[in-house]
Amino acid sequence: MRIQQSIEQKLGERFEGGHLTVENESHMHSVPPNSETHFKVTLISSQFEGQSKVRRHQAIYQVLAEEMQGGVHALALHLYTPAEWQASGGQVPASPNCMGGSKREQAS
Repeated sequence: MRIQQSIEQKLGERFEGGHLTVENESHMHSVPPNSETHFKVTLISSQFEGQSKVRRHQAIYQVLAEEMQGGVHALALHLYTPAEWQASGGQVPASPNCMGGSKREQAS
């Protein structure tokens, strides 16, 4: 199973009934083509009610412990309650382009 599919499956099972998108953003970083190392997760779940951002992130990292040890380098987490998602207008912040490693050299 590919890493993105594993992330989608595990989070979908753990946070049933919520909206979930998992985007592979590895292409924006200095990694080989077709890598699965950098992901952006947007998850809207009523299970986040009353939880701090730290607790929400800890819950995600607990579910994805195997993926984090097995090659995932970065997760951009955008975790909302349904009310927070509505208040945000349903907008997820854009991810910045990576400027590290060989990407920095290309920009010069």
